[in-house]
Amino acid sequence: MSQVDFSQLAPNLVWKHFQTLCTIPRPSKKEQKLRDHLQAWAEQLGLETYVDQVGNLMIRKAASQGKEHVTGVVLQGHLDMVTQANSGTIHNFGQDPIRPILEDGWLVAKDTTLGADNGIGVALALAVLESDDISHGLIEVLLTVDEEAGMSGARLLESGVLKSKWLFNIDTEEWGELYLGCAGSQDVEVHQKLSYIAAPRSGLKTVEISVTGLKGGHSGVDIHLGRGNANVILSKFLHQYLFELEAYLVEFSGGSARNAIPREATALILIDESRIETLQKYVKNYENQCLQKLRGIDDRLKINVELKEQTVTQAIHPQQQTSWLSALATCPYGVAKMSDVLDNVVETSNNIGVVQLNQQQAKALIMVRSMVNREAERFAQEIAAHFNKAGIASEFTPLVSGWTPNPDSAALKCLQQAYQTAFNIEPHLKVIHAGLECGIIAEHYPDLQMVSFGPDIQGAHAPGERVKVDTVEKCWKLLVTALESVK
Repeated sequence: MSQVDFSQLAPNLVWKHFQTLCTIPRPSKKEQKLRDHLQAWAEQLGLETYVDQVGNLMIRKAASQGKEHVTGVVLQGHLDMVTQANSGTIHNFGQDPIRPILEDGWLVAKDTTLGADNGIGVALALAVLESDDISHGLIEVLLTVDEEAGMSGARLLESGVLKSKWLFNIDTEEWGELYLGCAGSQDVEVHQKLSYIAAPRSGLKTVEISVTGLKGGHSGVDIHLGRGNANVILSKFLHQYLFELEAYLVEFSGGSARNAIPREATALILIDESRIETLQKYVKNYENQCLQKLRGIDDRLKINVELKEQTVTQAIHPQQQTSWLSALATCPYGVAKMSDVLDNVVETSNNIGVVQLNQQQAKALIMVRSMVNREAERFAQEIAAHFNKAGIASEFTPLVSGWTPNPDSAALKCLQQAYQTAFNIEPHLKVIHAGLECGIIAEHYPDLQMVSFGPDIQGAHAPGERVKVDTVEKCWKLLVTALESVK
């Protein structure tokens, strides 16, 4: 394990740009500083740039001499990254740089997300723009905003700006795979104004119950692995035992992103001191039950009980406490259905990503994904109806369209041949249960032929995210080989 000297990593041109992305903060919806930096950099190289009304950056590089009539290629990625840190880690994602280390051939951010999703894809595209020794047709780099928090960059993309016929999306996470389809998604936000009442009796103790130690992960790519969801684990416990313990819920906080499986959740309760020992017993038994269910999947789960010194005099109204805990504990989550058409592919799923119950707000953010657009909408409606029965209102984001596979596209055949030429291997063709931007971009550019690929990335959307260094070099070789072979 060592600190990173990016100048020693190959290909240096790619890692130089990734170092820049680690240095300039880029949370979703706050990409302007990075976008401005990249636009100025590209213009210094004499490249044409354009920023559309929503903030997407497009950079155009003319074809190499003699390749003016070759099919143009869009290299596409997104500027933003998921921003998560381990509990106890002090990191301001709006100001602080990402500080990766090298560990056994992987570039890792130990206590935060790394931003390899999608920083590596962006860095590869920028390296193509800067390189002067690749023979290629027209290159257009499209760097979208807000991919991780709503895909508004792709949804509001301007039509008629891109001139190319092919698009390489560099935003998937398994080397050796070519992706030609993805799930669509729709978010459900459920919310309600909470009423607080005075503590039913004096002398109640303030206790924090916390769920920690879970792996978390990407709510699409990792959903089939059965990892623990901290919001679900904690709400089930509270729903089962609070009434029996004559305890009262004060606050509930879990998860930080709708598209990340929540790793941690905490609840503050009021309870009689004489019942704390019973609470601890119930927690220990429940933790053991959860560990049995998660054996070999999430073995580091911890559920802790901590007596707090603070004095709390109010709790959530008992009726709303019951409504919220019942709705959260019984809401469907995880894989809802496997595909009937695609082997070993999740068709429909959901993630209870964020829960916040306190005096300022009461809401839950739930992300539904499906390979079938109408199923995403149907499942979102089902979840909303589930909460509505408890008197909890709901709102929907616009449906994000999935990407329908086209196994006969010329762009796909080009990348397949590039794999053969560069590595003498046949890549696997896959679809992914995650939200790539290709399906949305296709709504604006229906004639674009699209393929997605990327290096090995593990733990995207969670602290400890890592990228395998040698697969970044392989991606570069694949990309260069493909661009030089386009006819």
